[in-house]
Amino acid sequence: MGGPLAAGEVTPSPLAQIASNLRAERRRAGVSLSELARAAGVSKSTLSQLEAAAGNPSVETLWAVASALGIPFARLVETRTAPVQVIRAADRASIPSTQADYAAALLAPGRSHERRDVFVIELEPGEPRRADPHPSGSVEHAVVAAGRVRVGPVSGPVEAGPGDYVSFPGDVAHSYEALEPGSWMVLVMQHPGS
Repeated sequence: MGGPLAAGEVTPSPLAQIASNLRAERRRAGVSLSELARAAGVSKSTLSQLEAAAGNPSVETLWAVASALGIPFARLVETRTAPVQVIRAADRASIPSTQADYAAALLAPGRSHERRDVFVIELEPGEPRRADPHPSGSVEHAVVAAGRVRVGPVSGPVEAGPGDYVSFPGDVAHSYEALEPGSWMVLVMQHPGS
């Protein structure tokens, strides 16, 4: 989990990395599959499939599991990287939402001392992607790269276009909504300090 790759080492597939990270985090927390399934509100068979690198997890499922484990979402999807990392747009491993035409691709997970994760978020018009509050003190920073989006707290999202920056509390219910086809943004999730 995390850390640099040795020279010549191959990066595991996104699903294999999620499986490895989930197993490690569940063991670290000292909970069984049944206990974690109950706490996350997902079926035990779904968790079993995830730990076996099978299935097709949604953003919502992984968020629920991360929340139940008390860890940032990025800890489940992060991959080990070489000292210089290039992720080509065509090679990004995105995790889709089941609630909206929305996909999140983790670019750079925050390490324990950094407390931030960097994502590329791709959105299409339709149902907004609603997110539950993250831990107290979380802040989200979004820079729109293409299209137009409405983003921010559910109580008062703002409209933003290419080059616009929006920062908002992540510890309240918030949403992401594409207003034009082909919208995407870079999102930095800042976690509270310890």
